[in-house]
Amino acid sequence: MNETPASGSGPRPRRGGKPTAGQPVVDRAFALLGSFDDEHRAQTLAELAQRSGTPRSSALRLARSLVQAGALERLDDGRYVVGLRLLETASLAPRGHGLRAVAMPFMEDLFHVTRQHVLLAVREQQEALLVERLSALDASPVQYRVGGRLPLASTGAGLVLLAFAPTAVQDHAIATYEPARGHEDIPTSADLRRVLAEVRRGDHVFGRQERPWRLATVAAPVRDGHKVVAALSVVAPSTGFADAGYGPAVRATARAISRRLEEDGRRAGRSGHAHTPR
Repeated sequence: MNETPASGSGPRPRRGGKPTAGQPVVDRAFALLGSFDDEHRAQTLAELAQRSGTPRSSALRLARSLVQAGALERLDDGRYVVGLRLLETASLAPRGHGLRAVAMPFMEDLFHVTRQHVLLAVREQQEALLVERLSALDASPVQYRVGGRLPLASTGAGLVLLAFAPTAVQDHAIATYEPARGHEDIPTSADLRRVLAEVRRGDHVFGRQERPWRLATVAAPVRDGHKVVAALSVVAPSTGFADAGYGPAVRATARAISRRLEEDGRRAGRSGHAHTPR
């Protein structure tokens, strides 16, 4: 298990991707927005153009439009940052804020019991996306943030999401698995396939890492009906982890969140409205 973003293995691929000739303007705008990440939170126009693969003149027109719409903001030094309009819009996403609103009371209870890192993540294509994190001030150091992404095979929550992902997603993760960036107990891609099967049978996963910090995790699936929609996990120091009772607490909390989601779904069905987590 690697609870830190991968580093030292080359530049991270841009989520925005390089625009192609004749690409719709909305795709080019998302390519510009996708050029922002943890290491590039403020960018010059030249950086926006280079990282998004957009001609400078087009990047300037797009950036001006995005600033007017509130999706970007321009600092006094001329650099661009992500605008609050995106936060306002993202808060309406049912798999983000809506799921978080349902899970948060249960996560707070789990946090008060464990006093460690309590995480809630969803799968976004080939990555795990962190939608909520509660952490004690004196908890072991970790390097992730709400809204941050991690490879699925590198965290406990990611392994749970991967285990219940479509077969094509699992096959891709297994074929591209890098042991040096993954779970300490998964040395090969064949072991990854075995672990995913064990997760499906046991409905949870334990994991550990030795570097850069000695940490362990337990994660369990959160369901909306029969569908796994998220993963809940606790990350804590590996010393004494097995005797701390985190496993039963995480599994019980994940089941409680799942029951609430299912209850909300039934109520929404009776009222004739489409169900999204509140």
